This record gives sequence, structure tokens and C-alpha cells, in this order.
Amino acid sequence: MYMKLVVLDGYTENPGDLDWRGMEALGDLTVYARTDHSQVKERMQDADAVIINKVPMTRELMQESKQLRYIGVLATGYDVVDIEAARDLHIAVTNVPGYGTDTVAQYAIALLLEVTSRIGHHAKRVKEGEWANNADWCFWDYPLMELSGRTMGIIGFGRIGRKVAEIAQALGMHVLFHDAHADNDTHAEKVSLEETWQAINNDEVCREKLDFRRGFRVRGT
Repeated sequence: MYMKLVVLDGYTENPGDLDWRGMEALGDLTVYARTDHSQVKERMQDADAVIINKVPMTRELMQESKQLRYIGVLATGYDVVDIEAARDLHIAVTNVPGYGTDTVAQYAIALLLEVTSRIGHHAKRVKEGEWANNADWCFWDYPLMELSGRTMGIIGFGRIGRKVAEIAQALGMHVLFHDAHADNDTHAEKVSLEETWQAINNDEVCREKLDFRRGFRVRGT
């Protein structure tokens, strides 16, 4: 069966470093770099499959697209799609839950290393001559903290949480996590939400006493 496929916001998925040949093999493919809300209805007209990243798919749009049988969300989340409407109209919806796991976990650890070592600040000071001009060839403007032996608290232990825990343990950290649905893991210890907060608030990294709980809600516990 030859399908009509439409990609509505292709730039976010492929700004030029990839190609669409895999999808081209499936049918008649049209790729739009970006699609304004006012253009969505016209562009997905007669499409069998629509590929999106951030373009909202409403019940109205699905109802008016009589041939539509598939919506592919090239992202981990699928909140841009009215799932109930898709179910009612027998339109299949898929997402890509694992595509960014390693990247996001790496970024989380990178931010943690920046907080504990102030690498950006110290690199700038070295370029300004602080290291070379120091009598001891040794300086720091902030206390440098080792992660080994510290405790990390993770709230939510899905793919990304597990990957962060794996990296943290490799750095010598003890990892606690809270998740109403996940079981114990080789890289972390499951504890209550209160114990997780306690571990976070007791750590020196959080010495500024930031209010981590502000606006925080837990569902399904």
C-alpha cells in the first residue's frame, strides 16, 4: 500500500545532518521545515501518516483528516496529541521514548559537574592569566567538591533516571531514588519521597538551601 506521509516540523528532527530516505521508501513523502498553526489543516489534508515533533494534533484536525491512520511523534513525550481523540478515531500514535536517554543523562551530569567544580568560571580565569600569575600556580575562586562518596537523590526512575544513576555510581556516588512504580535497581536504592528530599537537602551541593519542593507535585504515589 502506497501511503502519503507528511512531516510538519522537520527542522527540529533533521536540520540537515540526516536524511529522510527511510521514510521516502514508505510512500509519497512531503517534508515541511516548520508549520504554522494556520497551515496544519491544509498540509495534512489527504495524508495517511503525519510526523510531528511539536505541532499539536487536536481532535478537530484528526476528524477533518479522513485518511489519517497514523501519527508519529518524534519525541519522548506525546502530550501534543489528543490521545483520547486518536483512540476514538482509530488512529495509531507512536513516540520515541528512548532516543534522548543518554544525551539527557550526560547533560544532567555535566550540569552537576559545573555546580561542583565551576569549570566554566575557572577556565575563564585561567585565560585571564590567574593561573600563570599565581605565586603557587594553584588557585580556586569556589570550593571544589568531589562527588565520590556523596549521595544523589533522584525523583522519577525511568530510562533517564536509571542512566543518571549508572553514571553517578561510576563516579563513586551513592544513589537514592523515589518512584511509585519502579523496583530496586543495581545502581540505586529505593526509598520514600521524604528520604529522597532529606538526602538532597543535606548535601553540601545544596548549601544555598534552595526550595526544591516549590511547585512540586507527585502523582500516582
